[in-house]
Amino acid sequence: MSTGEHGTGRAANGSVDTLEPQLTAADRCDSCGAQAYIRVVVKSGELLFCAHHGKKYEEKLSAIAHSWHDESSRLLTDPR
Repeated sequence: MSTGEHGTGRAANGSVDTLEPQLTAADRCDSCGAQAYIRVVVKSGELLFCAHHGKKYEEKLSAIAHSWHDESSRLLTDPR
């Protein structure tokens, strides 16, 4: 999956769209508590992950995810 400047979102049909940032520093990874850069919507609700855990669980979750919003490309941008 490629990432855009502001992040990407993937619908259940696999299409990828560039989205504006939606996650803030207040959004925390459900696995470790680090800042979340990935939001996954599944039937039972939503999951938030840091870039590391999002990558770790992507293969398993992609089969059941309704949408996948990835802003991890923000980690690579120069804050200046």
